Amino acid sequence: MFSVCGIKCALLGSILLENTQELIEKQTRNETSDPRSSGMNHDKFYSLDEIYNWVNKTSEEYPDMVKVILIGSSFEKRPLYVLKLSGKRPAVDKAMWMDCGIHAREWISPAFCLWFVRYVLMFYKQYVDITSIMDKMDIYVLPVMNPDGYVYTWTTNRMWRKNRSVREHSPCVGADLNRNFDANWCSEGASSYACSEIYCGQHPESEPEVEAVANFLRSHKDSVRLYLSMHSYSQMLLFPYSYTHEQARNHAELLALVQEAAAKIRQFYRNQYRFGAGAKTIYLAPGGSDDWAYNLGIKYSFTFELQDRGRYGFLLPPTLIPNACNEALLAVKIIALRVLEKIQ
Repeated sequence: MFSVCGIKCALLGSILLENTQELIEKQTRNETSDPRSSGMNHDKFYSLDEIYNWVNKTSEEYPDMVKVILIGSSFEKRPLYVLKLSGKRPAVDKAMWMDCGIHAREWISPAFCLWFVRYVLMFYKQYVDITSIMDKMDIYVLPVMNPDGYVYTWTTNRMWRKNRSVREHSPCVGADLNRNFDANWCSEGASSYACSEIYCGQHPESEPEVEAVANFLRSHKDSVRLYLSMHSYSQMLLFPYSYTHEQARNHAELLALVQEAAAKIRQFYRNQYRFGAGAKTIYLAPGGSDDWAYNLGIKYSFTFELQDRGRYGFLLPPTLIPNACNEALLAVKIIALRVLEKIQ
């Protein structure tokens, strides 16, 4: 039985859902598809074991386009797998990074990473946009950055946010991985109290999941030109900074990119996305991955908040996965294509 304690707080002030348990059961229903196949359904959420099976199967089916890289392991020693997607062309010196599932309860985020990888592999050399992206850059995708927390949301507490690390002399479990990067760490907008939902950890990169991602990006900082982190919910396209109200050096450039992406989503899907610098658009949030990546030198760094705007919150029904993913996909393609124009 899942715990839904604290859901009113977790839904960030939206209307308390009366049918919470029913929504959770719909999200976890697993009555179709063989997880060993790369042909997963678009309208269901997958457990961590299913995702990892799919990762392995996909690399076997597309050996010329997919390489699985083990970048580290979680606190509970689950592997952190990155898929490197490459077009059928000579090696290139440009890449983009995408991570999903940094917060355990945001299930639409890993679902989008799977959706995106499938789209790339299915439509490369068929659609001009994704072909152009893949012919000019590699794409690194981390489908589940917080595997321990993700498993915990499937087995114990659907609303769990943090990872599952433990500390000596503390009864509280977990740190907020998106407060643990070395970007004005543990200042206003984070907490040093270990029981807090936004606990920043014992020090920057104290959490093995964060350390693994940071080490990988540091070792690839000369090639990774675009950073994307997928979250939910609230339908926003954000960029640095989140730890300060000061503007990023290329604020106007970043603003133009998310503004165009939001306009295209509104045009094609009739849905509204807010956009802007993180601190000014929502709230101060130090220690975030996009700010850290930006300060590393990845000048095109973004955080997407996917569907919805609060009706279902983290309990987005599986039937809405295609809509949410199509909107995010459109934004990713627009931004990636524009960035490629700028860095050529």
